[in-house]
Amino acid sequence: MLRKVSTATLAAAVFAIAFVQVAGATGLATCDSGSPDGWQPQEKLTAMLKEKGWEVRKVKVDGGCYEVYAIDEKGERIETYFHPVTLERVKIAGE
Repeated sequence: MLRKVSTATLAAAVFAIAFVQVAGATGLATCDSGSPDGWQPQEKLTAMLKEKGWEVRKVKVDGGCYEVYAIDEKGERIETYFHPVTLERVKIAGE
């Protein structure tokens, strides 16, 4: 038996799915970072980390944050997050 679904219910479901995909793909960190127009360039973050002795392997956007894969100054592999506006490190669960 088919049920009639209201337009409002359908719209809410579509919005919820879209929000989950944008808000946090991994769920490890989220940043209230606003529009990407106000973000600092990834290259600036990479340069900042290289000055600290990090070897940056990859930077991508996840949960509104910059997610960085790198080798830190101690030679350890690291995956961490930075706020794209302030470039401050974002704490994740277990840190």
